Amino acid sequence: MTGDSEDPNDDVQYHLEVGPGDVADSVLLPGDPERVEKVVADWDDHELVADHREYRTATGTHEGTPISVTSTGIGSPSAAIAVEELARVGAETLLRVGSCGAIQAEASVGDLVITTGTVRQEGTSKEYVREDYPASADHRVVSALVAAAEELGYDYHLGVTCSTDSFYAGQSRPGFGGFEARGSDGDLEALQQAGVLNFEMEAASILTLASIYGLRAGAVCTVYANRVTGEFRAEGERKAAKCASLAVTYLKEMDEAVEASDSDHWHAGLSIEQ
Repeated sequence: MTGDSEDPNDDVQYHLEVGPGDVADSVLLPGDPERVEKVVADWDDHELVADHREYRTATGTHEGTPISVTSTGIGSPSAAIAVEELARVGAETLLRVGSCGAIQAEASVGDLVITTGTVRQEGTSKEYVREDYPASADHRVVSALVAAAEELGYDYHLGVTCSTDSFYAGQSRPGFGGFEARGSDGDLEALQQAGVLNFEMEAASILTLASIYGLRAGAVCTVYANRVTGEFRAEGERKAAKCASLAVTYLKEMDEAVEASDSDHWHAGLSIEQ
């Protein structure tokens, strides 16, 4: 089959141009295609398997564990396409990696935010399921990301993320000419009072679709800006990717522990060799 058809049952996917066997069970999802090379820099090996539009895919191994990376572009609409087409060629675990803006003072530039769930302040996931359906990260993925951050010695924060469709109005930033969306200051304050940690633009659709389709997913982002302190630096860009890559290795060990036990699900009582 070729990628010329948009039939979702085709072997080669219309947007990603990947087919069965091109990707590993676990796939990292950065936004920027240029980040793919930075992600794979810490792997044992890798091969570029597809590059079409904003979607660039490479597959390799990390500490002997098969792993892939696919860039999604900016925002939930294109991220949802990636989830759809990766699922169709066999991906089972999806980890959003990228950058974010913190809205709590304690999340410093360069720290990681590991998402437990998201505020669905974007439109894509609403086209799939009712608005009050939760966008929750898989507990195994969260545990593996925490273990990886601890092993790597990275400062991290665990909690709720807000995913938006707009980098400016949707995140209570002024638009062109100083334009401010109605109620934006109040929206930001309400999220802060509710303990939401950060803004980004893809996690909600990834987590929602993964839950609907019976996949497991999570998100880890490096803080580039803190809206409370006013800090902004593109610092620690590779931290999220390193954390997620190591988490994939831990997930493999967790899965093996489940298979070797009488349990149906991973839990903290199962031993993991690290």
